[in-house]
Amino acid sequence: MRNLAVAVGCLLLVGGISLVVIADRERLESIAAVKAEIVRIERALDESRDENLELAEKLTALRSQLADQDADIADTTGFLP
Repeated sequence: MRNLAVAVGCLLLVGGISLVVIADRERLESIAAVKAEIVRIERALDESRDENLELAEKLTALRSQLADQDADIADTTGFLP
């Protein structure tokens, strides 16, 4: 009986160690996946930031044109170009 209890105890110990190793491996894989996703999101953010800067430049030029046109329309002397 004692031998059986020792054998079962050893099997449970080996099984527990295996579960801990598998869980740790899955945790490391999950961490690696999250890090890869963070890198992907940072790249997408950089790209969108660059695109926003380009659009802001275009918007500034359009606002400048609009201000010039508004100034021409607001000419009260009656001598439009």
